[in-house]
Amino acid sequence: MFLCTVTKPGLRQAGALALCAVCLCGTVAAAVHFSGGAVTANAAAAPGIETTQDIGGYFTGYGFDTDLSTAAVDKVKIPKKWDDSFTAFNQVVQESDLDLSDYKGKTVEKWTLLCPELSTGDQDTYCVLLVYKAKAIGAYLLQKPSGEVTGLVTAAKTTAEATAAETPAPEETDQEAQATAAETEIEYPTE
Repeated sequence: MFLCTVTKPGLRQAGALALCAVCLCGTVAAAVHFSGGAVTANAAAAPGIETTQDIGGYFTGYGFDTDLSTAAVDKVKIPKKWDDSFTAFNQVVQESDLDLSDYKGKTVEKWTLLCPELSTGDQDTYCVLLVYKAKAIGAYLLQKPSGEVTGLVTAAKTTAEATAAETPAPEETDQEAQATAAETEIEYPTE
């Protein structure tokens, strides 16, 4: 058995130490919250989804820019029993290392933001994030009006390939062109 006697000066020191610890924790939390600009390489590593900026940052981690002014939130319920189409939908969600199977029967927030870079005149593409208790549990791209759903990894890969195909090949420098021409010149012997 331990016995600890705290005198009045000892109590003041313990209180001051506790106050310093609380202030230090608050400072660290504020620095992390207001750091801004920094986006994790893997969006799934985001600790919590609490604001529209957090949702935009989540999709930026996958390479998608969103229009935060178009943000809309709805409440949706994950079905308890899944048919084949919902199982296929969950496979699309699993591309981003998320899974809805632990949330069957739960009501979640469905955040929708316009993705201008993937939208065309005929189709608008929306980034959709499903959130349960400030935790991202599902993410995908939704095209309207067609209703086509695409996984984030597939869409990011397709976008990167399209960008690479549109980028013109670098032109040869004059020195490289002259060297190539010199190599291809054929000299015929003269008699």
